[in-house]
Amino acid sequence: MKYLSLVALSLFIMSCGNAQKKDSAKTENTYEVSKTNAEWKEVLSSEEYHILREAGTERPFSSELLDIKEEGTYVCAACKTPVFKSEHKFDSGTGWPSFDREIDGNVAFSTDNKIGYTRVEEHCAVCGGHLGHVFNDGPKNTTGKRHCINGDALDFIPSTK
Repeated sequence: MKYLSLVALSLFIMSCGNAQKKDSAKTENTYEVSKTNAEWKEVLSSEEYHILREAGTERPFSSELLDIKEEGTYVCAACKTPVFKSEHKFDSGTGWPSFDREIDGNVAFSTDNKIGYTRVEEHCAVCGGHLGHVFNDGPKNTTGKRHCINGDALDFIPSTK
């Protein structure tokens, strides 16, 4: 019995080490815009830093971007890379800004298992900032995708028309 307990404990410790390696490998990615945590903290608000650099989530229905109906572009709040267009925004009823597609090449994807199941996580392809997640329950008449994005991860740039 002691042997079995020792084997189980060893496997647990090894799995924790592997998870830590995966997390550190994720943060070692190099991006066109790259800053230290201290540098990001200087240029981002505490809410933006929590979401973009620590993969946090804002409270639902708390974003001022939910009610924006005008034409324009949504950019990464950290590096100003255009990530979503207003013409692809829709009201999902979830409490977060939602889009049916991203701007090709400006959003990168990975997976996370932080809440007990696998989700597709979205990042800014230029700075690596966490934007939100994409789900397959979006508008059926377009892409069928729902990019559920934290408003604090975005800035809105109105169209100049």
